[in-house]
Amino acid sequence: MPSPTTISVEKLARLVGTPNIPVLVDVRNDEDFALDPRLIPGSARRSHLDIQNWHAELAGSSAILICHRGLKLSHGAAAWLRHEGIPADVLEGGFEAWAAAKQSAVPVSKIPKRDSKDRTVWVTRARPKIDRIACPWLIRRFVDPGAVFLYVVPSEVQAVGERFGAEPFDIEDVFWSHRGDLCTFDAMVAEFGLATEPLLRLAAIVRGADTARLDLAPEAPGLLAASLGLSRMYADDLEQLEAGIALYDAFYRWCRDATGETHDWPSAKQGDVR
Repeated sequence: MPSPTTISVEKLARLVGTPNIPVLVDVRNDEDFALDPRLIPGSARRSHLDIQNWHAELAGSSAILICHRGLKLSHGAAAWLRHEGIPADVLEGGFEAWAAAKQSAVPVSKIPKRDSKDRTVWVTRARPKIDRIACPWLIRRFVDPGAVFLYVVPSEVQAVGERFGAEPFDIEDVFWSHRGDLCTFDAMVAEFGLATEPLLRLAAIVRGADTARLDLAPEAPGLLAASLGLSRMYADDLEQLEAGIALYDAFYRWCRDATGETHDWPSAKQGDVR
């Protein structure tokens, strides 16, 4: 009989990538983590030995604890959090069960160095349209929910990255950029180990809109129109990013859950007045 304080791999997989997911905390020790140095999308590592130092960061949130096999480390850490008034569950079977189910996982070697507040920091060109909103959405939902994004004039992206410890993206001659016919979003989906069917479907839409190949997906013209509309609505790039996050949440849920759904206006019955 499942414990009321555990969550299955299947249920967690449905939460990953959605805006209201609990905080995911990986408490595997170094030895277990070395066996498979990847993270469940959106999770961050914390030591169970320091839980009394970091539990305050979760105030006002709920959490899911992940260890190697869903045993003592995650159950103990979850109990400590509940003691501090933080709702906390344990992933059944731990990371081992997640990997065995062939769920996507992010190689930690691909995640940029974090700042003093344990956030990844990214920098790109100001006045974003498509890739420079889509990529932050992907990072926030699947890599680092607390990621910071700096939008600066194009000529200063590289220098700002160097001076402020920020990872450049979507500019020429950097790792996170267009590759042949693929856009930066495609590169991130591949490098972060996120090539699931829904994200690959979304990547085709983003690529079509971002590279003026609107024939790649029927939804690409709609994304282009919405993106250009947002860029006219917001003078502040970070305000546009927040609005764009909601847009990509909707596109992702369509890609994952609703591609076969249609909306047909009910046919008129005799005597109906339109």
